[in-house]
Amino acid sequence: MTDFVIVGQGLAASVLMHSFHQAKISFKVVGNDELSSCSKVAAGIWNPIVFKRLTKSWLAEEVVPCLTNFYSSCENTLDASFITQRPIIKPFTEEQEKQLWKKKAKNELCEFLNGDVRSDIPETLSSCNIPNQYGEVKQCGNLHVAEFLKASTLFFKEFLFSETFDYSALQLQSDRVIYKTIEAKKIIFCEGHLVKHNPFFKWIPLKPAKGEILTIEAPGLKLKNLIFNKNGFLMDVATNVYKVGATYAWDDFNDASTQKALTELEQKLKHMTSCAYKVLKHEAGVRPSSIDRRPIIGTHPKYDNLFVFNGLGTKGVMLAPYFAKNFVDFYLKRATIHSEVDVSRFYHLYANE
Repeated sequence: MTDFVIVGQGLAASVLMHSFHQAKISFKVVGNDELSSCSKVAAGIWNPIVFKRLTKSWLAEEVVPCLTNFYSSCENTLDASFITQRPIIKPFTEEQEKQLWKKKAKNELCEFLNGDVRSDIPETLSSCNIPNQYGEVKQCGNLHVAEFLKASTLFFKEFLFSETFDYSALQLQSDRVIYKTIEAKKIIFCEGHLVKHNPFFKWIPLKPAKGEILTIEAPGLKLKNLIFNKNGFLMDVATNVYKVGATYAWDDFNDASTQKALTELEQKLKHMTSCAYKVLKHEAGVRPSSIDRRPIIGTHPKYDNLFVFNGLGTKGVMLAPYFAKNFVDFYLKRATIHSEVDVSRFYHLYANE
């Protein structure tokens, strides 16, 4: 009998696979990677700063070192490269913004902000629209999510059942769960926004946000190993190939790209560069954000062998390794689930249902 059945094949499930593997927790995986495009199309950027208020991202000091160590370990396991450390370039739009940046770079944000406000335009930024000076965010970068998922699926293929999970085939017993031919002690659902179809966890309050992204070819752009952020992002992913993002929509929960988002993304791009480009791909996915912008992790209120790992939202790449470790410690060492992510904060919704 295995320890866990993991349901899902996106980023959350893949991070859990590696975390369980490292902790010697046995598992089987049931998932259909065609059900949701969210993880596969994500740019995978991590950023320790919230630009809107120029504050630290939640738990940044803890999650950034954790994600770097985790994905580096996965690179060694999978014998591949997935992470790129690259600064974020943030142009200033007004003098007040620049002065606030300089102040915070000397104090509470010194770990993440470069205090040297810059005027020079190196070749890598020569094609970007920078009307005034700019700042640089440290300890950021991106995970090549699609490649990470593909390599993880291949590595764990002997544990994988590639199918859409059939809830009616799940049997719950006091000391185990049985799913078709699989017997396990526990089951954990990592289904993203599709948890709405899960009869055991459909009550958790997600607030999904559809996002769309472009992949473009732009030979005139010189951006290299940088993320340019100006009411959107622009990032190189291959020679002359860049990702542009992203949009947010809270009223459309499918993976189809839209003309409205294409127009918005091209407007964002126009503000970032005047270079000619050709759209290679236009993709969409639905982010599993929660109503309080915190992950939703923990035990079902009625069945203590059912668990959920969801709600990672726009910061999945950044948060997943930290909270996968938290869950592993919870399972193996009886540590507590972090209070701000524990699903128990929503138990009253289950009771009402």
